Amino acid sequence: METVVRINDAVNSLVWGTFGMPLLLGAGLICTLVTGAFQFSHLKSWCKGTFGSIRKEGRIVNDAGALSQFRTFCMALMSTVGTGNIAGVSTAICVGGPGAVFWMWIAAVLGMATKFSENVLGVYFRRRNSDGAWSGGPMYYLRDGVGSFRNCKGLGRALAVAFCIFTVLASFGIGNMGQINKITLNTRATFLKDMDFGTFLGLPAVNWWIGGALTLAGAIILTGGFRRLAYVAEWLIPFMTILYVLGCLIVVLIHITTLPAIFASIFRFALGQDALKGGIAGTAVQVALNTIRSGCKRGVFSNEAGLGSSVMAHVNTCAREPVKQGMWGIAEVFVDTIVICTMTALVVLGSGAIDLTTGLVAEGVDDVTLVATAFGKCLGRPGEVFVVLIIALFAFSTVMGWSYYGGKAVEYLGGIYWSKVYRSVFVLLIMGGALMDSTLVWDVSDTFNGLMMIPNLIGVLALMPLVLKLTRNYADRRIRGKDVKPMLSYDSGLQKEAANALKKGLE
Repeated sequence: METVVRINDAVNSLVWGTFGMPLLLGAGLICTLVTGAFQFSHLKSWCKGTFGSIRKEGRIVNDAGALSQFRTFCMALMSTVGTGNIAGVSTAICVGGPGAVFWMWIAAVLGMATKFSENVLGVYFRRRNSDGAWSGGPMYYLRDGVGSFRNCKGLGRALAVAFCIFTVLASFGIGNMGQINKITLNTRATFLKDMDFGTFLGLPAVNWWIGGALTLAGAIILTGGFRRLAYVAEWLIPFMTILYVLGCLIVVLIHITTLPAIFASIFRFALGQDALKGGIAGTAVQVALNTIRSGCKRGVFSNEAGLGSSVMAHVNTCAREPVKQGMWGIAEVFVDTIVICTMTALVVLGSGAIDLTTGLVAEGVDDVTLVATAFGKCLGRPGEVFVVLIIALFAFSTVMGWSYYGGKAVEYLGGIYWSKVYRSVFVLLIMGGALMDSTLVWDVSDTFNGLMMIPNLIGVLALMPLVLKLTRNYADRRIRGKDVKPMLSYDSGLQKEAANALKKGLE
């Protein structure tokens, strides 16, 4: 076990640090430059095409094998909006100081372009499975995109298989047991810490009860297929997001006089002279790099831009235009990081646990419970309970989202039958998450989660010329009004089907 831990720590530090973070940020910068900074240059278009369409065409389904654009968007948010938006942000600030928030924003801005490019490629290379539903994701644009290059057929297939294996392994740990374990521990600590329910098979009986309830809920949702999962997402995601943001706003308004100092500290510690102070943490360079690394990692880890995971949900859209679904990818990062993570940061920085002058953490501060403590100071016991319930919702939605990603990866590797077997195993492992007491599963799956980005970003970067062509084609037709042939699918049959649908006015 010690050997496993050492190997995992070495690989994890590589994929989430020395190699991975520069790769992710560099890819985001390249995607931004190649697409002409689409997230800024077409700000009005993507806002209108996403948030502006929620009450109208965004909810219309014009494809029997697909979902509405908004429902697909919510389904993608199931995994991206998670515990990292709460506990993860407070950890980043405690480790990297207030300046980490600024670099979290930078990672999000670059991640918008990455997620845009991933979705464009995902929709362009998607295809229908034997059930008539859409299948797509990095494994398909790796196999059919990268694999179409000269002498790269084997490479494309190998990268696709590697991505799927990493996805399945990550889904069992960080996408399932790790999240369930967090729900179980928080529930016991908040509501049941003074109660003794005894033991069963050597483990706390209360863990069995909590695990049983979560397993039942997961089974009910997952046995209904991706449509039931999407239906739950459409109601759960807006509800828990709005509820959490409103809760944060209440806390922020109570400390509204500290807002100027909060934003001043964010920029001062990220860009000003304070960013270069050595302090007690080490040399000036070490502190600066720590701030950048903490903020960027939290931003990327939260919105998953570059991992390729949520693309598998976005390809279920009824939208025929690859670029149109790319816009929903931008909106996904905006909601996850710019809105939710920022609200958490404001609550943390206004809690008094972080000295806004020195950037140092107050003695005895626990970064894991910092948000709950901040809510508790303002709203009392109800505030702490609110945070625990929100974390439970966020974590459970992440589990449901990853169940779909893992299933799609298994479908690619072995077919629809084995994806159904996978879902059964996934449901059983929910109970395992409630009973486990080791963090090794979380740590190892976190490494596999990071490894997903390597094959995915190889595909995205290699296919950026195609992303540029698709983006220009869309802009020429939809924004500049030019009469040019649409580029909608790599497959001639699907291209014709999508083009005919557009002629009939079906988006």
